[in-house]
Amino acid sequence: MHTIEQLEAKLAEPSEALIKELSAIDGDIVVLGVGGKMGPSLARLAANAVRAGGLRKRVIGVSRFSSSETRQELESAGVETISCELLDDEALKALPNTANVIYMAGNKFGTTGREHFTWAMNTYLPGRVAEKYKDSRIVVFSSGNIYPFVPVGGGGADESVAPEPLGEYAQSTLGRERIFEYHSHKYGTPMTMFRLNYAIDMRYGVLLELARAINEERPIDLTTGYANVIWQGDANAMALRGLSIASSPPAILNVTGPETMSIRWAAGQLSKRIGKEATFEGKESETALLNNASKSHQLFGYPGVSLLQMIDWTAEWVLQGGATWNKPTHFQERKGKF
Repeated sequence: MHTIEQLEAKLAEPSEALIKELSAIDGDIVVLGVGGKMGPSLARLAANAVRAGGLRKRVIGVSRFSSSETRQELESAGVETISCELLDDEALKALPNTANVIYMAGNKFGTTGREHFTWAMNTYLPGRVAEKYKDSRIVVFSSGNIYPFVPVGGGGADESVAPEPLGEYAQSTLGRERIFEYHSHKYGTPMTMFRLNYAIDMRYGVLLELARAINEERPIDLTTGYANVIWQGDANAMALRGLSIASSPPAILNVTGPETMSIRWAAGQLSKRIGKEATFEGKESETALLNNASKSHQLFGYPGVSLLQMIDWTAEWVLQGGATWNKPTHFQERKGKF
């Protein structure tokens, strides 16, 4: 994994299972909030699957598009784009009706000090979208942040664990789910709640943060000593495949990799590849925010990109000075402040 072009191609590589499932689902696909970290690669993946399957579906990406480059890249990949301020009711109403919706809009970082905006994005807007698309299937991007911290040896929180969100971001994320859930009950709208943590590609993510700390000879805080990670391409594929299991009341789906990854172990693996010693501070807590995604693996199979492969790619990326985004995961955060 040496270039952004290689990275984008890998992220947008559709599996036969994805092509087959999209072929069984009628109608076009709209991705709301396509301009974020995962949205562009998800939309390209959908467009590639549609093209590979010879399917007659439109893939439409909706965003404010603060970056014209992102919009141009999506259109070049076969994704139709619409610039829209989703909080503008009239603009939202004017969007095309589609049979399938991937809802990715929301706010996390910068919540502290702008709590009102986070609640508007994460709870008010979902109600407006649910009304607009009441006759569609909807996959709602959510987060494992809504779960409580759990013992690190317990396998992570599965879908049966009651949410206990910590902090206003996590609270408003649960609010997003509840508002969509209300509309699912009201209209019979089939939905999937997609509880994800933590997706990575080479430009951001838990592994990149560890690798950069090692390469820059900064100590790694072990207070949150365990985390889950999944390749972004696998997470995107599961989100699209989540359309096939949408139901009313909504289906609940945890999505991440199969391992409870030790931060100390992952740093050691990266250290070997980077050629610098990892240093640490703090001590591992007995609890962490951990997600058990066994149900998604049963439905869709294990992720196609393994943890060690992600570690190999990340180390190579950092050593060659690959491009990165200033979008930290804050996986170490234990008080819900974002």
